[in-house]
Amino acid sequence: MSRKPWILLAVAATGLALAATFVFQPKPGALLALKPAPPPPTPYDWSAQVEWIAGDGVRGLRNGAARQARLDDPYGLVRTGDGTLYFSDAGDNNRIRSMTPDGRVATVAGSREGFADGVGLAAAFNTPSGLALDGDGNLYVADTGNHAIRKISKQGAVTTLAGDGTPGYRDGAGRQAQFDGPMGVAVSRRGRVFVADTYNDRIRVIEPDGTVSTLAGNGKPGFADGAAAIAQFDTPTALALDAQGLLWVADTRNKALRRVQPDGDVSTLSLLPATLGQSPLVRPAALAITHDGLFYVADQAMGMTFQIRRDGNWVVLSGDTQDQRLSRPGGLALGGDGSLYVTDAASHRLHRIAPAAPAVTPLANGPVGPAEADPLPDTAGRWPLQPQDGWHEVVGTLGEVRGDGNGEARHHLHGGLDIRGDIGQAVLAIADAKVSAPVASWGFGNLGEGAELGRLSYIHMRVGRSARGEPLDPTRFKPIYGDDGRLERMRLRRGTRFVVGDTLGTINPMAHVHLSLGPSGYERNAIALNFVGYADHVAPRLERIELLDTLGQPLKDKREGRLLVSRALSGLQIVAEGWDQVDDNLPRRRLGLYTLGYQWLDAKGEPLPGYEAPRMNIEFDRLPPDDTTQTIYAPGSGITVHGSAVTRFRYVLSNTVRGGRVSEGLWLPSELAPGDYTLRVTARDYSGNEAGGRRELAIRVQ
Repeated sequence: MSRKPWILLAVAATGLALAATFVFQPKPGALLALKPAPPPPTPYDWSAQVEWIAGDGVRGLRNGAARQARLDDPYGLVRTGDGTLYFSDAGDNNRIRSMTPDGRVATVAGSREGFADGVGLAAAFNTPSGLALDGDGNLYVADTGNHAIRKISKQGAVTTLAGDGTPGYRDGAGRQAQFDGPMGVAVSRRGRVFVADTYNDRIRVIEPDGTVSTLAGNGKPGFADGAAAIAQFDTPTALALDAQGLLWVADTRNKALRRVQPDGDVSTLSLLPATLGQSPLVRPAALAITHDGLFYVADQAMGMTFQIRRDGNWVVLSGDTQDQRLSRPGGLALGGDGSLYVTDAASHRLHRIAPAAPAVTPLANGPVGPAEADPLPDTAGRWPLQPQDGWHEVVGTLGEVRGDGNGEARHHLHGGLDIRGDIGQAVLAIADAKVSAPVASWGFGNLGEGAELGRLSYIHMRVGRSARGEPLDPTRFKPIYGDDGRLERMRLRRGTRFVVGDTLGTINPMAHVHLSLGPSGYERNAIALNFVGYADHVAPRLERIELLDTLGQPLKDKREGRLLVSRALSGLQIVAEGWDQVDDNLPRRRLGLYTLGYQWLDAKGEPLPGYEAPRMNIEFDRLPPDDTTQTIYAPGSGITVHGSAVTRFRYVLSNTVRGGRVSEGLWLPSELAPGDYTLRVTARDYSGNEAGGRRELAIRVQ
């Protein structure tokens, strides 16, 4: 299992555009054919710099100077005319906080997880999400975990506008109405409060007199345009009103932007397709609109922000390079100077995305992503299977090469730690956790089915179901049934809590649990969780070392037992093949290596200058992007489950892999004077065992 190479979608941001077409779709999910609109508009571009403005990247609670402040799950975001930012901070903080123009972070309201009105710290929230401001400066909060909409006056008094605190669906007077995990909120000039009722898959409205009604959506998750009563949404999360007062919805699981007319009629903005005709959006979950009708969207799956025009054309603002990728953007707010503010929930930071000169290479101004000091989840070394304090076999590690089952053996990288288990065995939480993502489970009925709880993902299981497919805990795993009464999927609401040992599901036919640590794009090596009883006294094994030419062919000419290398060659790749095991692995089980490097020795066996210690170019402490798989691994790599005759890991040591970043390199024979040398390769596993086997290659440079 691995994160997908979402970045490749950005290549479709060309100058061609499609007409903005709002179409009635009588068949849910069936998009009408898109036709280019002649003549195409002039291509446009938007270069951006991502600036770090608040949160030190470590999960926690601390007010004060913005960059020293600590945040947990910063999500909803609004900006006032004087430049003050208000943001919801969920997770364990459950507060509404502010950042003033002078760079100070403070708490506005809330002090604990709960449901209580009051002034300032006397109030309580449970997983606050979207925010909105009215013309009088009152703040509105989609209080997701309390299934309610709250209002904060300019004086800091918190009241409940609508919702009785329990999940459900009921229109009527405000405090008697029911919502199910509302995440988005917007306020019109007339004082109408629109609500993205996320897990009811409806758009609701609260009138100035407090009455709640349904504006659009029939309550069944799906994708259908048309009149209010037949329109369908799937996990709508963010709302924004345009200059004409029309409501727009980030329909997260439908990968779409939807428009809702005052009468509830729903239409979909047709976007210029990305690669393979897909929407450029994957999990849109934050939305802002300028006065002249430009959309800004943040996508949680890709860590990207987009600018989208009404003609369907779009461009990536940030996230198409590794330096700018956000981990889970939650809220957007527009600045008066053309900039964009964004919360990055899983990185515990706030950023400003500012326009840059077209000639400037987009970079990040300051850190992006979780800080290195962000602590690991408190697992106490538990395993996701019974016994949680006893040994289990590790059958896959982070960074191993994987194929796609269709003959491509170097398709993607393995993104976590695989722990063998029996089909149908219960999968257990290894740490207390709170669900943050709006869409926290995926792949129902597929081998890759899984769920994300906080910073840990558990994959290859029947989420929330027994071995027979029966729902285990419908209060936390919300079952979704089709018209035929069959179970179609299981939902995990944002804000749901789990504790150590809770059953999360059962192992599916993959016969192992894939445990992934960290948000997409910032996955860490889960072996760092120090599992109880895990031991590795087995040294890795190196099988061969090769030098490849520019065509990827190994050099083969030898004389007197030495490989002949011409100084005229333009550059060579250094390739080492090896594998590892841990204690009590089956003999046939081959695991990937943790770190590898090389050094050059002279004819006397002494290291050359600059090679006194091995250059450990490859280290799988974090997961690199999938599109670097063929940079890290040489041809011939692959594992048996994807058609290879034998598991082979052939690492390109002349390239560099560290901290999840990859750079290409070549060894230049011209760096050495003619003579005899030895290329020595060093490989170690996470426990520090050093490889034996064929560690050296004798060469003659001529």
